[in-house]
Amino acid sequence: MSSPVSARALLPLGVFLSLFLGTGIWFTVQGHADAFYQLRAPVAILPAIALALWLGRRERPLDTFLAGMGNGDVMLMCLIFLLAGAFATVSKAIGGVDAVVWLTLNAIPAWLALPGLFLVAGFVALAMGTSMGTIAAVAPIALGVAEAAGIEPALALGAVLSGATFGDNLSVISDTAIAASRLQGASMRDKFRANFWLGLPAALACLVLLAFLGRGTATPEVPPASPWLAMPYLVVLVLALIGVDVLVVLSVGLLLAGLAGLLLKGGYTPTAFSNDIYAGFEGMFEITLLSLLIGGLAALVRAQGGLAWLAARIAKLAGGRAGRRSGELSIAAISTLTDVFTANNTVALLIAGSTARDIAEKHEVSPARSASLLDVFACVTQSVLPYGAQILLAASIARASPLELVGQVHYGWLLALTALASIVFGLPRAVLRPRLALQAG
Repeated sequence: MSSPVSARALLPLGVFLSLFLGTGIWFTVQGHADAFYQLRAPVAILPAIALALWLGRRERPLDTFLAGMGNGDVMLMCLIFLLAGAFATVSKAIGGVDAVVWLTLNAIPAWLALPGLFLVAGFVALAMGTSMGTIAAVAPIALGVAEAAGIEPALALGAVLSGATFGDNLSVISDTAIAASRLQGASMRDKFRANFWLGLPAALACLVLLAFLGRGTATPEVPPASPWLAMPYLVVLVLALIGVDVLVVLSVGLLLAGLAGLLLKGGYTPTAFSNDIYAGFEGMFEITLLSLLIGGLAALVRAQGGLAWLAARIAKLAGGRAGRRSGELSIAAISTLTDVFTANNTVALLIAGSTARDIAEKHEVSPARSASLLDVFACVTQSVLPYGAQILLAASIARASPLELVGQVHYGWLLALTALASIVFGLPRAVLRPRLALQAG
């Protein structure tokens, strides 16, 4: 039985985007301080879900929706959200964030704070292989640094999001890197090299830009804090750098933060510790609920053939034009659009992988190059998607507008420009040469 292919299946996602982004943009134009909180995303998605269930009414759509909500990747994200919220709340309550900020601003000049946050987030993501865990660990520090140094919070979070994207895109243990390499029949080493030559120029440009944006920032007077209160964060960063699983990292950090508070902060009790954990859970309620609902909606769209239709249209466009450039642009397009409609870069790669491989073979694009473009454009899209998990997590921690953060993820936009330039001008040539020996039989 053939899989369904239908453009109509994309309508529910269009409804959600129109309601969520349209309302947020409207209130932003009106000058409302909390523009994107006037129509909450979990409410905006309900009409879209209702439409998707109605469109699939003959095919037991509720089972598909529930299976999508319970997808392993979705559940993992929700656990990360909850633990990240608890860790951030407890660390702030015991003074851990203040201690890390004091140590940070005493180690580097204030005008280098933004590049420093980018590098820290980049190294952590490179080691952990996940941008989500990186944002959860580093974003609270970034907010503290921003407040102490007089930097716009959105700019500091943008530096963290940029660094997390940079590290995740280059990490050899990232799920997106593994999926892209396997689906395109490329070795991890060659795929890493292809990504490196795209990511390095973008990272250097981003560092220069962040240093420029942070110029003139005066070194603030930060009250001294006990370095022992910074220990949970330092342990989290060390565990992340040696590659420990993100759930273990956040759990250990949470326990250490509670222990540090009980031993070092006067008046901090086990009851306060448990209440702070729950307060952290409550702070992540909206993003956790939205992730569950988006997971279900994406499953409905996929089952009803919306993503298959999208892939088929792009493959047809690529088939009509010969040449490497056309093939590479088509691979970039299918990766980008699939992520827009799934809000999950790993899922996007799994859906787009086989079509991208066919396009690569027809247009003589090397497996490593195809894997690199798939991964790069999925990561770029995910990093600037207002309803994507990364921006939503950062926005939840800072209670900021997701749309405001989109414009501050400078690395994502620079990486997109670098990758597009490499397609148009055919650089670097060493990466672009077909390596047919790597084609999986």
